[in-house]
Amino acid sequence: MTTDSLTEKSRGDLWLASLIFLTGLIFGVLYHVSLWNLDTAGLSTISKRLPYWDFTNLWAGARLALDGHVEFLFDAEGYRAALRAMFTPALPDQEWSYPPSMLIIGLPLALLPISIAYLVWTVGTLALLHLAIRPLRLPLAIHLAALLSPAVFINAMFGQNGALTAALLIGGLLAAPKRPILAGFLFGLLTVKPQIGILIPFCLIASGNWRAIASASTTAALLAAATGWAFGFAVWPSFFAETRALMTAIMEAPYPQSYHGNAVTVFIMARSAGASVNLAYLFQLAATLVAICVVVWLWLPSAPVDHRRRALITAALAIVATPYGYTYDTIPMCVALAYMFAVTLRPSLLAFAAAWFFPLFAHLLNYNHVGAGILVPIAVVIWMLPRVRGAGRARYSQDGLEA
Repeated sequence: MTTDSLTEKSRGDLWLASLIFLTGLIFGVLYHVSLWNLDTAGLSTISKRLPYWDFTNLWAGARLALDGHVEFLFDAEGYRAALRAMFTPALPDQEWSYPPSMLIIGLPLALLPISIAYLVWTVGTLALLHLAIRPLRLPLAIHLAALLSPAVFINAMFGQNGALTAALLIGGLLAAPKRPILAGFLFGLLTVKPQIGILIPFCLIASGNWRAIASASTTAALLAAATGWAFGFAVWPSFFAETRALMTAIMEAPYPQSYHGNAVTVFIMARSAGASVNLAYLFQLAATLVAICVVVWLWLPSAPVDHRRRALITAALAIVATPYGYTYDTIPMCVALAYMFAVTLRPSLLAFAAAWFFPLFAHLLNYNHVGAGILVPIAVVIWMLPRVRGAGRARYSQDGLEA
């Protein structure tokens, strides 16, 4: 950062921001060290699962498909038995939870030993996130902070796909106005986790970006066709009949379940407050409709907004719009926080720290039957919205800060 930018933010603020980042980094590293403390069965003493956690599903599912046993993915008991035969009889229940198109991504990873594949997955998806947020033109230190945010550490700890989906979502949103074909390609790939892309069609329709819509539709169709060609087209009806029903049952299970520890949605907040499933869906529907209205306004050609802020607000709202989301899906929120720290002269560091650390400690709320974690992404969006109008007319100094 330049000397000018140091004077725009007091040295005290910069030192405190550095302390916030380093504290999150230390906690993230400690979480990972604890995760890799294994028992005699090879399971983590913390999670009681393999240290690769959810990555086990991606790797093993693709491995089964390669071995000609794709049908196990749609038979919960058969799948669990296959995983225990692969790893350890002590492995807890796991489920294949993805659309079959995720197998296309898992195939090259399944050719590697799982430990190496997990490393390639973690580093590779982080590299994609790096490429996706480069158009934000953040100062190097803040760019690195976004790549090493608490949400990123939680994502890596779970072996999840949050860095990949964040890269596809943010990258597509940033590219949409000037590179619609690329944006549509990224959005089409995001159909491997469709609940994260609920808001995308409304953004593209509101902005009249028909080229991106065509590109996204073509990419999604080709991905679905390639999946059917590779593994048999029966995987798609099996997915809708078996996997989707299983994941709906998991989502609608009474609160709390062990897997609710990192759940972050309006649906879960309502369930934690005692709402029935139907009432929780009504609350979620209301939140989804509000999110849609916000992004439609943001993406209207007449809206006087800065595109980078528009894209980041939309990405942060993605978890508000879905009933099925977890802390590893809050990476876009942390990227938005990093960006807003860069372009805000006097950010409230106390509020910033609370939101920044949230993915690390959300489980403490849920384990105490307080599933109100979704209020944090909502608060971040509410904080950003008044700062988006007219920001398109702001000028940026060489290091990316508002002049």
